[in-house]
Amino acid sequence: MNKIKTIFLLVLLSIAINACQTVSKKIDDKTIIEQKELSKWLNKSESELKSFYGQPDKVEFLNSKNRNYVYVTEKYKIKCVRKFEVNPRNMVVGFSSKNCF
Repeated sequence: MNKIKTIFLLVLLSIAINACQTVSKKIDDKTIIEQKELSKWLNKSESELKSFYGQPDKVEFLNSKNRNYVYVTEKYKIKCVRKFEVNPRNMVVGFSSKNCF
């Protein structure tokens, strides 16, 4: 009887570990897709960015005279924050993304 319990627990443990790996892989895949999509905005103009995403939710001014345009969306109670760094010549020079999948 004790051997059956041990085998049952090992099977459950292996299923749980496999499920966690699957979720982690899906998140990693979505993150890669998000990075590819956002990298298309590099060297594009501020006006193109605003025409696609609309007015930013917040504008952060940086010490480098650049500014971050922050766009916040919410899906399934998870806040997705995208930041685009725009230089003084109004060109997108960087981006970051958090919880966007």
